Order: sequence, then C-alpha cells, then structure tokens
Amino acid sequence: MPKTFLVATFSDAEDLLQAVHAVREADFRIYDVFAPYPIHGLDQAMGIRRTRLPWVTLVAGSCALLFAVLFQFYTTVLDWPLNVGGKPDNSALAFIPITFELTVLLGGLSTVAALFVRTRLYPGKKEQLIAEGITNDSFALVLRKRDALFNSELACELLEQCGACEIEEKEAEL
Repeated sequence: MPKTFLVATFSDAEDLLQAVHAVREADFRIYDVFAPYPIHGLDQAMGIRRTRLPWVTLVAGSCALLFAVLFQFYTTVLDWPLNVGGKPDNSALAFIPITFELTVLLGGLSTVAALFVRTRLYPGKKEQLIAEGITNDSFALVLRKRDALFNSELACELLEQCGACEIEEKEAEL
C-alpha cells in the first residue's frame, strides 16, 4: 500500500538544517532526510536516538564466548581427553585464541546481519529514490502524511520560508 509523503528539496546543507529545525519546532514528524554527504549536527537536529546495534554485538559476542569455552571444554575433557605431555585437559590458556576469534567473528557477523535486517537491505532490492539528484547534488527533507490532521499548507509554507527549491507530494513504497 503506497504511503503519501511531502518532499522538499534544497540546494545547500544550511537551508536543509534550518528547515529540519523549523519543522521539528512546528511539531511535524520527519520521516527521513537525504543528503549527498554527511552533515554535521543533522542527527541531533532530527532527534535521532542512538543505535541499539552495540547491544546485538554484546549479546552475540557473549554467546559466542560461552559457546567457544564450553565446546572446547567438552571436546578436550569429556569427549576425547588426550594426555599430551602430562598437561591438564582443561587448560584455560589453550582456549583463549579460539575463544577470542569466535567472539570477534560471530559478534561482527551478527552485527552486520542485524543491520541488514533492520534497514531491510537484501540482495536484489531495487533502490527507491524519493527525489531526483539526492545522491548527487541536492538535499531532501521528507515528511510523511499519516492522517487527516497533517496540515500540508502549513508545512509547505514553513518549508518555503526555509528556502526549499521544490515541494511536492508523492506516493511511494518506502
């Protein structure tokens, strides 16, 4: 089901940042902002919360660490104990390299997988650009029209005051 968006394009980053501040002060909810390069302070202006991906890394790394230690203990002590030079079967120092490597590997892979799932990126997905040139030289501020209470006239007037080059209403599956 297509959603309705109000898309305003800007020619420079300062106008975009000013528009983001103005739109937030007027209690409009920003759907997304597109820019061809990173803009300092844009995340704070949009009110974006910190990501939860480090928690995925921590949980996956902890699980990998536990799995690596338990698996090595099981294989060297319980399943196939070998007496090698009179050394103890459950030598924790021998477990450290493999435990470290598995923790880093599974923590990193799970973080990448969580990022792809969260952002809905998958192989073969078609790009959906909401406005022309947003990956080259223009900036776009996108507001989603969720209900009948959305005041399009006020939003357009506010965006024009902030220096929007073009404002249009679009339907898209974002």
